[in-house]
Amino acid sequence: MAGASIRSYSQLIRSNRNVRLMWLAQVVSELGDWFYAVAIYSLLLELTGSARSVAAATVAMVFPQVLVSPMAGVINDRLRRKQVMIAADLARFFIVGAMLFAQSADRIWMVYLLMTFETMMWAFFEPGRSSVMPNLCRNPQEVLVANGLGATTWAVNFFLGSALGGLVAALFGRNVVFVVNACSFLLSAWMITRTSFEEPHLEGQGPLRWRELFNFSPLTEGWRYIREHQNLKPILLIKGGVGLIGANWVLLPVLGEGTFRMAGYGLTESQAGMLSMSALMGARGVGSFIGPMLGSPFLSTQLSRLRWSITIGFSIASVGYLGLGLASSLPVAAFAVLVGHCGTSMNYVFSSTLVQTLSEDRFRGRVTSAEFALMMTSISISSYASGVAIDRGYAAQSVAFVVGCLMMLPIVFWLWTTKKWSELR
Repeated sequence: MAGASIRSYSQLIRSNRNVRLMWLAQVVSELGDWFYAVAIYSLLLELTGSARSVAAATVAMVFPQVLVSPMAGVINDRLRRKQVMIAADLARFFIVGAMLFAQSADRIWMVYLLMTFETMMWAFFEPGRSSVMPNLCRNPQEVLVANGLGATTWAVNFFLGSALGGLVAALFGRNVVFVVNACSFLLSAWMITRTSFEEPHLEGQGPLRWRELFNFSPLTEGWRYIREHQNLKPILLIKGGVGLIGANWVLLPVLGEGTFRMAGYGLTESQAGMLSMSALMGARGVGSFIGPMLGSPFLSTQLSRLRWSITIGFSIASVGYLGLGLASSLPVAAFAVLVGHCGTSMNYVFSSTLVQTLSEDRFRGRVTSAEFALMMTSISISSYASGVAIDRGYAAQSVAFVVGCLMMLPIVFWLWTTKKWSELR
């Protein structure tokens, strides 16, 4: 099973029942998430006309992960991760279902509140899913392939969910979209209940006590572990660099609703905006699908090799968003988005594989949570800053060009922090 490819993905899914079930759970829940993203952003722009409202929704969707991640890390290292994931899915069923009652200007606060709660549940779910992957797989090579499969699946889900969500919302209304998304979490929970795997991190540990959730000594121990393992430091910061491109959460809806909105075809302004937004977000999904494929020949735990692979990934991301800032039409803009997210998805897979490979099982939940916290902080800052800039009169394309320039900063920082990796092997 060499490398990450369609053939290796298919072989892993056929031969490993637990990976197959976890993968199916990812498929249905992520499809539902991206299915309703376009409906949420369209609703906010329709009710407020403000890019900052989309930025605030993005912050509500990602930043609570930063606040919850310390507790999520402790819980995923002290309880059965399978049960944590199932509980998070069931909670999200009710949270997303409540979106049916939050579609008027006087209830817009409910949108932000519900998105915050859903994000908190994701913060418990995702570190658990990432942490159990080595336990689902039978050897290190399967872990490499499973991570590539996860990233590729996310990309396909993003493309299909964004494209179909905009189409269904335009044709049948947003309520249908919200119901489909809520039900996807029930199906995901059922898939996870059927998995069977060992959880060695529980060995020798007593029951979790509530005071441990507010006791920072386990977290201090986790950060000390990261500090003492020099190879982990720069790896944790990769996703922080990837998070700079989080401005796309604001840029793509605004560009779709305005600059690159489709004209004609008998569409209303709302329908045209949702479909254009879907096209741009779908292009992001295609780029995220292609990226891991292009990066698979370089997927390795050899530090010197990855040093330059990750540099290339950041460079591709920078070029893509510079191109978006200069695009003259919807197809050109979609292609630029595709290119940019090829680079970020490559680096996402690289960093996830390295963290899982180089961290011990009993610390992996906390290390993974720290990694996600850094990325979500970066996404929150970049997206909100973009929304404020657009509302103050700066063109969305100009903001995209600036994002492309900022993506050069992680390249410099990455090369600087890894210059002594040859001494750490």
